[in-house]
Amino acid sequence: MRWRRARRVAAALLLIGAAALWAAPAAGAHEIRNVGAYRFVVGWGTEPAFAGQENSVQLILSSRRTGRPVVDLGSTLHVSVVFGSRTMTLALEPTFDPDTGLGTPGDYRAWLFPTVPGDYTFHFGGTIGSQAIDQSFTSGPTTFSTVQDPMAAEFPVRAPSPAELSQRLDAQLPRLAAAGAASRAQLFGIIGMALGALSLIVAVVALLRGRRA
Repeated sequence: MRWRRARRVAAALLLIGAAALWAAPAAGAHEIRNVGAYRFVVGWGTEPAFAGQENSVQLILSSRRTGRPVVDLGSTLHVSVVFGSRTMTLALEPTFDPDTGLGTPGDYRAWLFPTVPGDYTFHFGGTIGSQAIDQSFTSGPTTFSTVQDPMAAEFPVRAPSPAELSQRLDAQLPRLAAAGAASRAQLFGIIGMALGALSLIVAVVALLRGRRA
């Protein structure tokens, strides 16, 4: 009797271990949350995340009851990436192929280029089966990676970021415009002086001709 109980306990521990293995790809800086009948593991696909580099919203989806990955999500669930007052809605794409077995079952991605350092929010909306989904996940010290400035990790030469290049261009445009306006004013002044000199020459020639007459 005790041997049978020991076998049952061992089997339960194996099931728990298997569920943990299915969630293994989410190890690292991801937020884990139970949402109804499902388990969400959410974060950046590549961490740490850097501004200006391709990345993805990663959702590893599994059943809370069985621990098995959800492989038939379809197009009923989407994710909106929120930064400040700006929002972009993306489709979730599976990274696995059920036919060949390639990839990680239950791993879904939405690809993007985060362009500004800071904290981002991933809002999942739609349905999974018959269950409505309305969940938000925000990056931070206890969840997943805050997008970082890549200059802190660049070596040996630190290249300016797209945001810095844009700021520099914005700063130079007024100067270029002012320089262009000054150049145009100078050109018009030279043309005016030339016309004035030409008029004076014409007047002198006319005066000399009149005296000779």
